Amino acid sequence: MSFRGLNVSEIQEIIDWEQVKSAGYQFAMLLAGHGLGILDQKFLQNASECNRIGLPIGAYWLCRAINPETARQEADGCISAVSSCRLEYPVCYNINQMTISYAAQHGVTVTPSLATQFVQNFCDRIEELGYYPMFCCSRNFLDTYFPPGFSKRYTFWYSCHSSTFDNTDCSMWQYTDQGNVPGISGNVDLDVGFLDFPVMIRSAGFNRLDGSLPPPAGTQNYITYVVQPEDTLIRIAQRYGTTYEALASLNDIPDPDIIYAGQTIRIPETGTFFFRIS
Repeated sequence: MSFRGLNVSEIQEIIDWEQVKSAGYQFAMLLAGHGLGILDQKFLQNASECNRIGLPIGAYWLCRAINPETARQEADGCISAVSSCRLEYPVCYNINQMTISYAAQHGVTVTPSLATQFVQNFCDRIEELGYYPMFCCSRNFLDTYFPPGFSKRYTFWYSCHSSTFDNTDCSMWQYTDQGNVPGISGNVDLDVGFLDFPVMIRSAGFNRLDGSLPPPAGTQNYITYVVQPEDTLIRIAQRYGTTYEALASLNDIPDPDIIYAGQTIRIPETGTFFFRIS
């Protein structure tokens, strides 16, 4: 059993999704964003259109983590971005060479151990929040950064541009970035799915497809955040939809003007994320 799919981002600009569906595509993976709350400019529009015409979708987030905790925070931001949409496919973490380059720009060398922690923290958090996790990378990245059998721990989306499938154990395969799809201008990434994700995810109770709601408002959970250079408590509060006074009180910070890089603070999880649009 296989399913025809594609993945898109704001790069594709305006998409005629009815043409896409009429051309026989059975699912779409939509870029939701990257890093700490940077939302893809076309995600909500694409998701709304796909939901409207009944084309099953999943979402993916580009890894820009610099430590394990920021990977977990990326998961929180991702779910905040996608929770208003109907997702019948997984929520995926895309880790690639750009992850390595971004970390290096921030003075961090991504080792195999660190890359593994990035994916574990993101995917475990996605699962904690009630969504079905997946990760995506190339064959070389998989062999270089992850231990043997890691692709069996989490559902794996394999990126390998080739006309012939090499039988890598995966649940989805991106086989080209040169696809030509009716309703979309320019090249498109094309995929093959090997699982009936809508049935599987619904049966497993993920993605709130049963109509379940988020945790009650009275349930207060927290995420932890590692203070980065040039952070201020006001900026952190604005990013996570809370106030600097609330953060200072919660973390017993006597002077809100004094925080330190490397300091770990708690942030109310129920805060609304404020997204930066790149």
